[in-house]
Amino acid sequence: MAADDIDDVPIRDEMIRLGQLLKLANLAEDGIEAKELVENGLVKVNGEIETRRGRQLHAGDTVSVNRRTVRVSRD
Repeated sequence: MAADDIDDVPIRDEMIRLGQLLKLANLAEDGIEAKELVENGLVKVNGEIETRRGRQLHAGDTVSVNRRTVRVSRD
């Protein structure tokens, strides 16, 4: 995957929880879908499968779901 394939998702605060980012980045339609994606091992954070929906993400972290990757950035 080229760096051009990664979309930046700006956040206002220092961190965002994984479940919130999935919704903000339109990787999940709602909280229920976000929870299912994480529970089923379909979400990678910085290249590793993440099973905690409450995982704290900071600027520079990447999240991948279904071949789409986003990077957390500061607003």
